[in-house]
Amino acid sequence: MIYPIHVFGSPVLRKVAEEIGKDYPNLQTIIGNMWPTMEKSDGVGLAAPQIGLSIRLFVIDTEVMSEDDESLKNFRKVFINAKIIEESGDSWLYNEGCLSVPTIREDVLRKPTIRIQYYDENFNFYDEVYDGVKARVIQHEYDHIEGKLLVDRVSPLKRRLLKRKLTDISKGIVEVNYKIVSPLIK
Repeated sequence: MIYPIHVFGSPVLRKVAEEIGKDYPNLQTIIGNMWPTMEKSDGVGLAAPQIGLSIRLFVIDTEVMSEDDESLKNFRKVFINAKIIEESGDSWLYNEGCLSVPTIREDVLRKPTIRIQYYDENFNFYDEVYDGVKARVIQHEYDHIEGKLLVDRVSPLKRRLLKRKLTDISKGIVEVNYKIVSPLIK
């Protein structure tokens, strides 16, 4: 099943997501459906709030980016109840996009190295360090489970310049190749 993507204006995107246990209803089905949803919408990551579930779950698959960076090949992971423990290094800019704010791409500053603790889909625990683009993709998806969006990471001036586009997105006035959900769509 391909889930519709919740876009700017959807309240679920602004909530801090709840931790879940291995007995969360239909968890494996949800994870199984998140992969084709992400692929259909040309994403490299997808967080549960983007499909309307306020739970601490996101998936990442950076294979499509591996042409430019060999280390991104076969980086496909499920993160449950993730917690970034540490971010380090000198912040660097990278142009990011987001399925929940389609058609908007912005340069975002993030730390290059993170330490994260999480569970995989089988509830095996991990405490790992990532850097570069892997860390960035994880940080982007992690923002979603913290109720933050890409546009929260740009300057107030830039946000004002994007106001019209964001309003249009929240009303469903945007061309994308996937189904979207917002309470403002008529």
